[in-house]
Amino acid sequence: MTESASAQPRESLPLDSTAQLLTRITAQLGAQLSHVSLNGTRRPMHHRTGGSAPGAATITRAPALVAVAHGSRDPQALRTVMKLLDRVRELRPGLDVGLGHIELNEPLLPAALSGLGSGDAVLVPLLLGRGHHVKRDIPAAVAAAPSLRATIAAPLGPHPLLVEALYGRLVEAGWPAEEAVSRGSAVVLAAAGSRDPDSAADTRRTAQMLSERLGGVPVVPAYASATAPTVPVALRALAARGRDRVAVASYFTAPGRFATAAAAAAPGTAAAPLGAHPAMARLLLHRYDQALTGALPAHEVATNDHLLASA
Repeated sequence: MTESASAQPRESLPLDSTAQLLTRITAQLGAQLSHVSLNGTRRPMHHRTGGSAPGAATITRAPALVAVAHGSRDPQALRTVMKLLDRVRELRPGLDVGLGHIELNEPLLPAALSGLGSGDAVLVPLLLGRGHHVKRDIPAAVAAAPSLRATIAAPLGPHPLLVEALYGRLVEAGWPAEEAVSRGSAVVLAAAGSRDPDSAADTRRTAQMLSERLGGVPVVPAYASATAPTVPVALRALAARGRDRVAVASYFTAPGRFATAAAAAAPGTAAAPLGAHPAMARLLLHRYDQALTGALPAHEVATNDHLLASA
């Protein structure tokens, strides 16, 4: 073979290299897309580790999602939460989804965490803002389970998906979804209430977002406990300002004493609690994914760095 003949393969190398590069890119894109479900949700990421034989690999499970509910004496509350978690499982097949309660219902959170042993978990509060349970009770339960490698996600609110669930429940209860809302319309956002100023700020932010979703209809936060105004006081204040078509939006994750009292005070439309609305299931997974990636807004990150440490 002559020197000029042997040079021919070297001249084709750029084309071959380009083809190989495109092949690698295609393979990488395929690998990334394999983690996306048809409904647009991201499947849990698994990590491969070396196996016992050369070239073998094992797949470790994604951290468990532990939903943290408040708990209620209303038997509908637990049934509603379980239905919500079933929706989460449908969206993310294969993800280990568990439940723990702060009080009143079994399993209580310490028992739920103890059952995970030395595994990995992300705790997602089924709570709608920052308050004592998020800042104190949940971190204390994690601290009491030192063998568990746990991350605490942000509470559910405020978030646009939460607003979509509120809007959906209002429409289900009779709020006009199509025609223009009258000038006398308003909404009371009925929440549990907390003495923590951050919790009140989160509720006010949700009220503002819901008002925008409703096309500028006034949305007034009101509370069942701990702070003012109460739902009846807010309703009377709106009536005094000429708002004669007022609905009550239930800012509760599940039925219970507070949600029932808020609905009973409504002069007309009273929305159901957020419950197992599809947007709520998507929001739980969103908070789970945020916690895994560390992509939490600054005001939503728990202050205890030890508790935020991932596996």
